[in-house]
Amino acid sequence: MSLPGRRLLSLSTVALLCSHALCAGNSDLSDSATQPSAEVRHAPLSLHPDNPHYFLFRGKPAVLISSGEHYGAVLNLDFDYVRYLNELQSCGLNHTRLFSGTYHEVPGNFGIADNTLAPATGRYIGPWLRVKEPGPDGAGKFDLTRFDPAFFERLKDFLTRASQRNVVVEVNFFCPNYDDSQWGVSPMNPANNVNHIAPLARTEAYTLGHPDLLAFQDAFVRKIVTECRDFDNLYFEVCNEPYFGGVTMDWQNHIVASIRDAEKDMPAGHLISMNVANGSKKVSKPNPAVSIFNFHYCAPPDAVAANWELDKVIGENETGFNGSKDLTYRTEGWNFILAGGGLYDSLDYSFTAAHPDGSMEKYKAPGGGSLALRRQLKVLHEFIDGFDFLRMKPDNGLIKSGIGAGVTARVLAEPGKQYAIYVTGGHQLDLKLDLPAGTYAVQWLNPATGKIEKSEDIPSNGGVETLRSPEYADDVALSVKAGAKPIVKGRE
Repeated sequence: MSLPGRRLLSLSTVALLCSHALCAGNSDLSDSATQPSAEVRHAPLSLHPDNPHYFLFRGKPAVLISSGEHYGAVLNLDFDYVRYLNELQSCGLNHTRLFSGTYHEVPGNFGIADNTLAPATGRYIGPWLRVKEPGPDGAGKFDLTRFDPAFFERLKDFLTRASQRNVVVEVNFFCPNYDDSQWGVSPMNPANNVNHIAPLARTEAYTLGHPDLLAFQDAFVRKIVTECRDFDNLYFEVCNEPYFGGVTMDWQNHIVASIRDAEKDMPAGHLISMNVANGSKKVSKPNPAVSIFNFHYCAPPDAVAANWELDKVIGENETGFNGSKDLTYRTEGWNFILAGGGLYDSLDYSFTAAHPDGSMEKYKAPGGGSLALRRQLKVLHEFIDGFDFLRMKPDNGLIKSGIGAGVTARVLAEPGKQYAIYVTGGHQLDLKLDLPAGTYAVQWLNPATGKIEKSEDIPSNGGVETLRSPEYADDVALSVKAGAKPIVKGRE
């Protein structure tokens, strides 16, 4: 979750079940609230067989788009995640990242006030049980041989309630300790557990060099996989930002193998994600068991084109360290999805324990987030869902001219059928687009409001056609579809 040098902080279920809520740590749990429904079953989220750059979720093609809280929804007992998930649903967003409790932060980390990943004293719950022997955080030390049932009840309740709202959850197993403050409260720090692990530096925790700790990590992975086996609305990510803190690729591949081994007797496995880099990097030796390659702070979205030939989902599962303006993260999301990305998730600091509905306005953080941004991302989601995007691919070369200095344009296209175009910069343009012969429905959309600013049908004899935009402030989206019907749902 950061820019270079800091943490740049990404069988079945649907339980239309009871409405008894577990949010705060002292809430009661009912069995029916934490178990997936046996009546409604879906195969887990998968790559779409017709176009693996996108997802198949509950029988439909899917792109995952969100602006979510800072990953502490389950491990922070003060966070009311039902209100959080309700807000995502109301904004038409369908993704959230979740840290699994192996890592958490302390107040003040990374300049984030009211950080959901830094619970108040006594309000952190992790996957391992505490014992009476006092630990450095003022509570008991951890026993890595014993799991805490309350944590897994809370985890499954979160997944159930996300499932009811058609929200896909990234379950992230591990995260490097960026500095000694996080290592100081880590259950895996030998000083914080009773398991007689040999002393090690924080940069050695995610390597193959400590078999005793690795055995506990493998057992944890198996436990999470087993507890999540009946949920279709999730994928697993090995490690957040493994390019910091000494995480080795051999260790990551070992965890991938542990996930697959834990699922070998299950009817269907879940997708696995690896977090590749901040910005962009070409994946040269992809693990064949990995289906999602996630990047952070990927603006411009060069990682999509660099890794297109992998035929896997390329995602940006974290951004949000570039100031508080909604425009920054709106344009980043539109650019990434229109470049062919299949997943976009920005950090939203308006979600706090005191404001789980994302209503915090005057927060202190390095990034942004707001109700307005979430509504703008809903416009993006509705726009892309208005296309048969499985048949489209990036093709900026279809624009022959009309893009001046300071202006960028991205095109997803099925030539002769449908074109999705996003433009940033400028205030009006004459876009020259290469179109086969036919009649096309053209709509210009305001990405900030969802309003259709201009709509027309144009004939083409085949060749370059000039499409004149309305005046716009910062950015504009364009849909072009063969025939005389509008391509996207808009707000007239």
